[in-house]
Amino acid sequence: MLDLSDLEGKPDEEREPRMLSRALAAQAVRIATGWTPQEASLAVTDGHADQGIDAIAVVDGADPHVFLVQAKWSKNGRASCDRSAVLELLAGLRLIDDEDFAPFNPRGRQLAERAKSVMASGPVPVTQVIALMRADDVTDGFQLAIDNGEQEFNRHGDVLRHRIMLSSELWASVRDDIAPRPVDLEADLFPWFAISTPYESYQGVVEAEQVAHWLEHGSTLFNLNIRNPLGRTPINNEVIDTLTREPAHFWYFNNGVTILCESAEKSHPSMRFPQSRPLGLTLRNASVVNGAQTVRSVAEAVAADDIAASAQVGVRIIVTGKAADFAKQATQATNRQNRVEARDFIALDPIQAAILEEMRAELGLEYSVRRSELEPQPDTGCSVVEAACALACFHPDSQYAARIATTLDVLWERGSQGIYDVLFRPQPGVYLVWNAVQVLRQVRRTLHQLRTRYTGRGVALAEHGVYLLAHLVFRRLDTDAIDEPDPRLEWAEHAVNETKRLVEELLPIVAGAIDALYTERSQIRSVCSDVSRCREIAEQVLGGAQQAHLPDRNKYRRVPAKRKRRPNAVSVLIDKAVLAEGEALTLSPGNRSEAEALKDWLAEDPTRARATWTPHRTKPLVWAADGLQYSPSGLISHMWNLARWEDQPVANQGTARWAISTGETLADLAWSALGELEASDETPEPKVIAP
Repeated sequence: MLDLSDLEGKPDEEREPRMLSRALAAQAVRIATGWTPQEASLAVTDGHADQGIDAIAVVDGADPHVFLVQAKWSKNGRASCDRSAVLELLAGLRLIDDEDFAPFNPRGRQLAERAKSVMASGPVPVTQVIALMRADDVTDGFQLAIDNGEQEFNRHGDVLRHRIMLSSELWASVRDDIAPRPVDLEADLFPWFAISTPYESYQGVVEAEQVAHWLEHGSTLFNLNIRNPLGRTPINNEVIDTLTREPAHFWYFNNGVTILCESAEKSHPSMRFPQSRPLGLTLRNASVVNGAQTVRSVAEAVAADDIAASAQVGVRIIVTGKAADFAKQATQATNRQNRVEARDFIALDPIQAAILEEMRAELGLEYSVRRSELEPQPDTGCSVVEAACALACFHPDSQYAARIATTLDVLWERGSQGIYDVLFRPQPGVYLVWNAVQVLRQVRRTLHQLRTRYTGRGVALAEHGVYLLAHLVFRRLDTDAIDEPDPRLEWAEHAVNETKRLVEELLPIVAGAIDALYTERSQIRSVCSDVSRCREIAEQVLGGAQQAHLPDRNKYRRVPAKRKRRPNAVSVLIDKAVLAEGEALTLSPGNRSEAEALKDWLAEDPTRARATWTPHRTKPLVWAADGLQYSPSGLISHMWNLARWEDQPVANQGTARWAISTGETLADLAWSALGELEASDETPEPKVIAP
């Protein structure tokens, strides 16, 4: 929206700060006036001959006001508050007051003339808005320059005033801009009853057709819920089946929906006998906190068959007002009857909301927090699970890398012995989070590539030592600038390249250290999940002790051998109960050409890239797009055909294309469970990990 024509052809190091400075001026206008981004962008005058004024906002009408803005951008949050900035702003105001518009650039001249016209209509207030991208208060000299300038212009009345905006206020406004807008729902209840104390609440029946319309608000409808709708699962398929086959029975078979709202506006058809008629409610700032799966299933059923629209849905509405703590308690309590994991309650942590907002604002990336939420594609963001794993490995103490090696459930434990608060309190910066994730991903990629080169204990370490090796990589990397603002992500680019080399170097060294410390009969998996042993290994490897007796790098190198028929990956996962029913899965294309062929087709409907696990030996995947069950390879082939990929291979390894929230595929999980990669019943093809 900003005019950047005068910056064309300039180098990025000059163009970018100028662009951001203008954006900062426009944001300051928005804060001061409440204007839209489009209106605020038209007020920016920054550039050649701006006369010290970066934006002029003229508010006319019944309550006229003129705002003169000067913005100081700093990528490090240390903008200067030199008094010369105030003097320049005052000099520009003098030109406007003297009707000397010629020195201004074209846009500045036009806005200055308009400002003077409004100022001349009477005693119109003029506010100097100084937007500084800095955390600290301005200096005494800066404040004195402002006060002296106001004395000059306020000799005949209090007209000139000022407003200083620091980074906290500016940042809060940006976060507010990208925050989801409040949801208002219409709910017509009949029959119904009400409770007035201690919290106003209503319970009754709503027709399925109206519930289906609620989903038009998208995922914002579930902002306070600890989970998004899971999409098609066997249980949700049963809900849809009831709605379309026996809609009259639905109220008896379903627990209904719970909604929290800030306020409720009522419309009573009857003053004397209100409960004899339907109650119309407009729910302000509403959120479905329990029953997200019901709402999604109702919407799908109504869309598929009109008969479902007549079904009755039980609804409970609680008006919480501004009681945020009670709203959180209600959300937790209403979800306890379902299978809810500790991670689900992390969605209520304000720190996770702040990271999500800052990831979007700072890096333009997505950050998924709620379980079953669609995982961002690797180049578009990450999940809280991946972030937590990366931060655990980054921590100077190797105990956290050891503790997550057995199960990731420990990531969400709270309290003095838990991991979650260690990783997320105080809140980690988004550059630290994203950079750490990039390193962990590269560790995984490199180990995946190295597996084919090793055998025995080397393979076991590549499989079970991911977090220990990632911790050691972080300790070897230069991480001094890992949390520094870095819009071009240059640190990550360098670190990823270095990580590959470090992993290749560390794998045989760590294997040798384990053999030396705990003998060749020790179980690699147990060693990598033992806090004390991981600390000993880290001390030996990082302390340089291994340099005296370098291990034989070829000790566990693979010797080519005749391939054996491997067990079915799905059977392994079921036999060893690796996945829980309903576990969310995300598509992970096998290579670049496949990803490119499916990209547009997947973008048309995000549910096409989602599935859930069900323990069925031939068709364990429930595809979110249609709710039907498929084999991993069968679903991939089906998707290729629907996307009309002309160059698709004859066969595929489906288990290598569906991943859980950590990024591990079904094939990876089967490898972990069995000790070697288990191929599915289709003809396998080499898996290529997209960078």
